[in-house]
Amino acid sequence: MNRFIRTAVCAAAVAGLAFGLGACSEATEAVKDEAAEQVDKSMDEKYEVTYEVTGKGVESIEFSGGKGTAMDPKMETVKKPTLPWKKTVTLRGIMPPAVSPISLTDTADLTCKVVYKGETIKEATGEKALLGCIAVSPIVK
Repeated sequence: MNRFIRTAVCAAAVAGLAFGLGACSEATEAVKDEAAEQVDKSMDEKYEVTYEVTGKGVESIEFSGGKGTAMDPKMETVKKPTLPWKKTVTLRGIMPPAVSPISLTDTADLTCKVVYKGETIKEATGEKALLGCIAVSPIVK
């Protein structure tokens, strides 16, 4: 008799576990679907950033202007920019904002910034001939 009770309890436990896992599976699928929907929405969401560059002797500035893809952004170039330089661009989804001034002098005193909604999200300063500001897309945060 004792063996019968143990078997019945074990069978009930296994059935309960299977039923519980089935319910968890449905909940997990719902969470996955919602997450996929959020990622899809984020991929198409547009945002604006403003790039700012100051310094001296800047030969060119390369920046992500929104062309290409997040995994392969196409950089744009401005030759012989007038400083201070400022440019607002529209990017999409997880595409990272990036700006990089290139100087011909070692004492360029360069500063680059990425500004999103009035807040500096990336800034770098240096005297090197090449400086870069690459930020994480604010859509991802």
